[in-house]
Order: sequence, then C-alpha cells, then structure tokens
Amino acid sequence: MNYAYHRFHLINTSSVRYTPLNLNFQNHHLTQTRIVVCSARKFSMEGIESEDMVVGDTLALQKKIAAIRAAGPSKLQVIADFDATLTKYNINGQRGQTSHGLLQQGNPEYDRKRQELYDHYRPIEICPEIPIDEKTKLMEAWWGKTHGLLVEGGLTFDDIRKSVANARMAFREGVIELFQILEKKDVPILIFSAGLADIIEEVLRQRIQRSFKNIEIVSNRMVFDNEGNLSAFKGKTIHVLNKNEHALDMAEPLHDKVGAVDAPVIDYVAMKQRTNVLLLGDHIGDLGMSDGLDYETRISVGFLNDKVNESLESYKKAFDVVFLNDAPMSGVVNLLSQLIKDG
Repeated sequence: MNYAYHRFHLINTSSVRYTPLNLNFQNHHLTQTRIVVCSARKFSMEGIESEDMVVGDTLALQKKIAAIRAAGPSKLQVIADFDATLTKYNINGQRGQTSHGLLQQGNPEYDRKRQELYDHYRPIEICPEIPIDEKTKLMEAWWGKTHGLLVEGGLTFDDIRKSVANARMAFREGVIELFQILEKKDVPILIFSAGLADIIEEVLRQRIQRSFKNIEIVSNRMVFDNEGNLSAFKGKTIHVLNKNEHALDMAEPLHDKVGAVDAPVIDYVAMKQRTNVLLLGDHIGDLGMSDGLDYETRISVGFLNDKVNESLESYKKAFDVVFLNDAPMSGVVNLLSQLIKDG
C-alpha cells in the first residue's frame, strides 16, 4: 500500500503569532475553521490543512521536536487514549459509540442495570467539587458493580464479537498508517483505557484485520471459561482516575484463551526506559496518562472534537498541538515524521 507523506517543516524562530480566523458554527458543530498558527516565515506546514490544527507555543514545540529527534526512536514511546482519539467522534452525523457503550450482553435486564449505574455515577465522575480521594472510591465502586453485572448477566465472548460487528465505530483516517510507521521503527504504543481490553482488541481485529507487534492494551481484562463465558476479571481494576503508566503494574497480559491476540507482550521494564513521549488524547484529563513515567520530553496532542468555541483556549494551553473538528490522524503522522527523522 502506498501512502503520500506530507512534509512538516520547522524553522527556527524568535517570535510566534497566533491568529484565529472565521470560526463559524451551525447546529452546535464547527462547520468551518481557519486558523493560522503563526506566520508562514516562522512555521510552515507544507501539505497540511492548517484549519484543523492549532499550536499555542510554536517555539516550545520546535524545541521538543528537536530533543526527541536527537534522542532517536529507541527512546520514544506513544501513549494513546482509545475512544474519540484513535476512533472517530462522529460517524455519518451521529456520535460514535465508545468501546464500553457498544457492549450488549444479550440480556436486556443487565444492559438496563449497567445503564442505570452510568446514569448514577457519571455525574459524580465529572463533578469538580468532589474530593479526589472520595471520587476514586466511588469510581472503584462503579467499575466493580459494572464488572459484577457482566459476570452475573452471563456475558459471552460471542456477545463481544456481535457487539463490535454491529457497533457504530470507526478509526480515524491515518491510524493504520501511524501504526505501521511506529511498528517499522520499533516504537511501542500503549493504548490506555478504563474500559475493557477484550473489546478494544476485538475492535482492532475486526476493523483493522491485522495485528501489530508493538501495540499493548492497558485496560481491564476478562477471564473466559472453555465455553466462552465470562467468569472473572484479571488484576486490579483500572478506572478513569488511575488510567496512567502506574496501570502498567496492574495490567494483565493478553488473555490466552477465547479471542486471544497473537502478539508478544511488551517489556514494561524496557518501556519505562523510553523517556520521550508522544501522547494522544481527547480530554485534558488524558494528560495524566503519562503520570508514573519519569519522562524527559513529552509532546501532547489533543483532539478537540466538540464544543470547540468553548474549549479551544483551554485545550490550546494544555496541549502542545490541538486538532479540531474530528480531524484525521494525518497531522499526527506528519508530526511523527519529524520526531523519527534522521539528521
């Protein structure tokens, strides 16, 4: 398969100018955005559609790119969120399903009970007034109850296959290209999720239809019996407040029974020696995925998929690079080409 590579040019600069232009909204969706991240003399991006990309501090980004490139691919790792980061936020005008939300366990009563738990705990999750220690206990309770319902309700691996096959979910354009380049350069990818590793693996299996030796899913992992029935969960629970590199010590390797992925397990000790990070997320909270890693240089990329007018300023301050409007992954591919470029 042939791919067209765009060149991402960075020129040393002493000044930066950010100018947003023509932000138009219709039905609460961004229909057209044109943003000049700085003057063309200082920061040109030949072949990249600039209306999808915002850089708040160009000089800082240049320095980070230079540092990561100088250290080489052997010191680099990629940390990525899954839902609405590797996957599309909107599909044919509808909100894409999440890896947790797509699951139908073939038992309407238990699907309803899980939804009731979501309706109760989701407001708690996003409430800023609740102390973190208290919220952590509540999140552990939510995840524990949900996992218990999946076992009690008789979830099977066939339910997972069917749920994924019928799911409204798709990867962003350019994700496979990103995976291929990273695999060729032996750069590991950690996909962190507070959801279910088995579902994410099945999405990768059905939607991409090939395995990548450098991808590891750090998430909650199921145990199935010989008949394909869910019997338990492995390891400690990974929830929304501990989804970071500390979870490497809690995660279990790829399951070895129903639906197992034929891929080697990444050496976590060696992973922690890779102290340069390219981090991909769609929420500011995803910046915490690199907590637990004593990194030297981190470039953070944020996908701002919705409520752009309200959130652009905070995303621009939080992330080194922001892609707007459910953008494809091609901009990240071009950024990566600079990070692993020789010379």
